[in-house]
Amino acid sequence: MKIAVTYDNGTVYQHFGHTKQFKIYTVEDNKVVSSETVDTGDSGHGALAGFLAARDVSIVICGNMGAGAQNALTEAGIQFFGGVAGNTDDRVQEYLEGRLCYQPNISCSHHGGHGGSCGGHHEGSCGGHEHCHH
Repeated sequence: MKIAVTYDNGTVYQHFGHTKQFKIYTVEDNKVVSSETVDTGDSGHGALAGFLAARDVSIVICGNMGAGAQNALTEAGIQFFGGVAGNTDDRVQEYLEGRLCYQPNISCSHHGGHGGSCGGHHEGSCGGHEHCHH
């Protein structure tokens, strides 16, 4: 299994469609066996789903993303967990342990200004409207 995380200097990048890098983790027997950082090039929004599918990614952990990117990932058979912030390695480990906190109804309306919709930051504790992956 491969897990991709939107990546910026060790942390989860907060806007899926604008990410310049993903950190892709290869997981076997529920343990990370390797990871690599890959540049997205000029891929953006919906094109990122194809970029990830070509690398056999099945899970995405990210900050927020728009409906178009969500639809593209769903069509590519890639499951995503959004509204996540903090250290990428820690978030992947939490996912593998069944305790990743995420927002089930992520959105990012960057055309109307961020207005707080791009990056509800939390550090691994579930509260409010967040859910934990089990």
